[in-house]
Parts: sequence; C-alpha cells; structure tokens
Amino acid sequence: MVAMDNLIAKAEVLVESLPYIRQFAGKTFVIKYGGQAMVDETLKEKVMVDVILLKYIGINPVLIHGGGKEISEWSGKLGIEPSFAQGLRVTDAETMEVAEMVLSGKVNREIVSLINYHGGKAIGLNGRDANLLVARRLPPRSVVSEGREETVDLGYVGEVTSVNPEIINSLIHQDYIPVVSSIGIDPDTGKALNINADSVAGDLASALQAEKMILLTDVEGIKADPDSDGGELVSTLDNKTAQDMINDGRISQGMIPKVESCLQALENNVSRTHIIDGRVKHSLLLEIFTNKGIGTMVVQ
Repeated sequence: MVAMDNLIAKAEVLVESLPYIRQFAGKTFVIKYGGQAMVDETLKEKVMVDVILLKYIGINPVLIHGGGKEISEWSGKLGIEPSFAQGLRVTDAETMEVAEMVLSGKVNREIVSLINYHGGKAIGLNGRDANLLVARRLPPRSVVSEGREETVDLGYVGEVTSVNPEIINSLIHQDYIPVVSSIGIDPDTGKALNINADSVAGDLASALQAEKMILLTDVEGIKADPDSDGGELVSTLDNKTAQDMINDGRISQGMIPKVESCLQALENNVSRTHIIDGRVKHSLLLEIFTNKGIGTMVVQ
C-alpha cells in the first residue's frame, strides 16, 4: 500500500507540472549557472539532468556560467591575489588570461561534457564566437573602503554593448543546448573582457526575448533583513523595493548585479526573472513546475 501511495504521489507531481509544460513548450529559458552548484559533484549532475529534461519536454534552455571560485583557485596557484570592488573582480592582464583559460577552457568544457554524457546535446561558446558578446571596458569607479572613498580601475572587466543572438537561435533550432561562458570581446582592441555572468544572463535573456531568466545562487533568495538569522524570504520583489534595498544596504555586494540583471531583463520584455537557491537539489524543476516555487521572483 505504501508503495502504491508513493507511485500515486509521483503521478500527482506529473499532473501538477502539466500546465507549466504546456505553457512553456517552445519558450526559451536563460539559466545562469554558478555558486555551489558548480562545485558540488552531486549538485552538478542534478542541474545538468534538469537542464536536459527541460530540453526533452520542449523548453529551450540556454546556460550561462561564470566560474569565480575556479578563477580564484587558479589565480592563487599562480600567485595572483584576487581583488574585488562592489562584487566585481578586478582583472589585470594576468588575471584576464587566467579567467579566459578557466571559463572558456576548463569550466565550459566540463559543463558541455557533463550534459553530453547524460544524454543531452550541448555546444560551448564564449563571447568571441560570432561576436556573440560585444563589450567595452568599464571605466574606473568610486568605491568606499574602510570608510574612505577611492577610485578603482577594474582592468579588463567589461559590460555588454551588443549581443548577436543568431548563433544561439541557430543552435536552439537544431536542438542543441548552448553553454556560454561570460567572456566578451572588445571590437576596438580585439581583447577579451571578463564580464559578470549575472549581467551576461540579463543581456542574453533580453536579446533572445526569453520567457524566463533564472539565476542559481548560494542563498535561498533575497531576505527582508539579511543580517537576521532565519530572516523572512522575499518571495516577490518589485523594482522600487529592490532599489530601496540596494540604497539602504540590504541588497549588497554580489547580489547587486543579480538584482540589476533581473530588472534590466524585465525592462527588455523578459517575462519572469528568478533568483533561486542552487544548493537545493532539482531547484530548477521546483521553481518551474510547482505551484509554490522557491526563491525570489523579481518583477517590474
């Protein structure tokens, strides 16, 4: 009887997901893959299997990844001390060389191989390919450090100025899963630029007119009071509240580019944006195919 109850429960889960499968069939989802889900071997496998499942049921996933932990690890091995300003990595020429090697080489190939191993069809790309991500260097910015304001040159850190979605759309139509590393190309110099992967996700989601953009993080979502243990999770965050929380410091550091990416995507007609906990097994499926969902949905 217990076994039958378990089977019925599984059937009910499938029935609950049916309206969402019908609603999202043929739509494009841009998924930013990062954090612990890129480090923990079990979580890696779960995310890749979830992405493949999305493809098999008619959704078009596009995977964007960073690799900050790996860049820091390899920089350390080479004696390069990592430095950050407002959540962005300060990238000198040496660090840029390491970043491109790690992101477009090691990390991208590992993700592609894992998807292919589990029965998907993935192809790896970076912003150099077909001028996918054309970018420019960010200007020096003022930051407050230990109560003092100072100007920081971020080096080879860029922002996307244009996206060429043609290659992504071509791969989608041929039933491939594009996997994109967050490296852009400066057309004036031909140099690679390191771009925040959350920002790239927003730019790509906008260019592809994606139905959803989902950012996998190492937190449950956005908390109303981030300094309080077990603080209340903000399930829906609107533009005004987001700006207020950034201004008063409740949204800070690496969460700022995530929220700004969501707001940018929404301004460019992406239907829904989500910040979810990638440490939870099958978090993508829980967010997409259940009535309750998880994490924080950012809305206009």
